Amino acid sequence: MVDVATAIKGGDGVAFLVSAGIVYEIIAAACSSPQTTEINAGARSATLMKWVNIGVGQAVLFVAIAAWLDRKHAGPILAGGGLAAALMYGQYMHARTAGLASTEPGTETY
Repeated sequence: MVDVATAIKGGDGVAFLVSAGIVYEIIAAACSSPQTTEINAGARSATLMKWVNIGVGQAVLFVAIAAWLDRKHAGPILAGGGLAAALMYGQYMHARTAGLASTEPGTETY
């Protein structure tokens, strides 16, 4: 049986995962998926990347606040958030580059 009291206290692994998870959640809330970015980069890459940048900025703010509030776990919080932000930003950058280089039509019509 799970020791709920120990689970609630958490540890470095939990702090790392929570920090990474919030970055993914915030960016996903602000943006379309990397797949949508790639498919429709020709028509919307500037707008999509604007929202990726806004999402990353919001995520940095939340992760920084979490690290400040929980100084004991600041390292894992910053590591998880930083890694997630770098990975997600890299995915969107790749999607934009691949989409702009593609000759395939997008899925949106205007």
